[in-house]
Amino acid sequence: MIVLYTTERDYPWGTLRSTHASKTKVVLEEKAVPYRIENLPPGNLWKKPPEMLAKHPLGKVPYIEDEDLIIFDSTVINEYLEDHYTSGARLMPHNRTARNHVRQAEQFADEAILAGSLPLIWMPYWSPPEKRDQGQMEQGRELLRSRDLPFLERLLERDQGGGDYLCGDLSLADAPMMAVAMVLEVDGMKLDAFPRVERYLHNLRQRKSYRAISPRTKVADASSGGG
Repeated sequence: MIVLYTTERDYPWGTLRSTHASKTKVVLEEKAVPYRIENLPPGNLWKKPPEMLAKHPLGKVPYIEDEDLIIFDSTVINEYLEDHYTSGARLMPHNRTARNHVRQAEQFADEAILAGSLPLIWMPYWSPPEKRDQGQMEQGRELLRSRDLPFLERLLERDQGGGDYLCGDLSLADAPMMAVAMVLEVDGMKLDAFPRVERYLHNLRQRKSYRAISPRTKVADASSGGG
């Protein structure tokens, strides 16, 4: 059974999770791959203890253990899962051009949003409300509004004839956007100016796999999955 190393913690305002590890958890769920969670203290991401660095040289999550194999980086992990596990959903198209579209959309969501604008909003939620930097959080929202969401709105407009997802059918490109759906559910940021994105995120939250990362799902209720 795969072991997914991540950080998850229950707070009064919701259960918070690593966005990148949530991206991998969604793929495990969609592909119906059995797994269990090894929940690390969030402080490990700053302290970077030796046992964590032995698994991930940058001291980040996620990383997985699949028998004697250790794999880190959510994008690398997800492509590994897609290549090595044939159960559940197929998350990469066979056509070469379509695969490139998926990789480009996934890379944008990962680099621009999960590693760029979203942490400015998300990291303060790991502290009590009175300790949050509201200016930083609004900076993250403005970066979403000015750069990220307009691009996604255009992407969804381009592909609206192919399905409800970023590249037609559900794909690896949608996995990081599941984490975006999670963060914006907690934050409640208004998306009135981006109706396609708003509908898209709503649809992602209706998928069965979203329960595994939902802020309404307690840590104890999301400790294992994959069917």
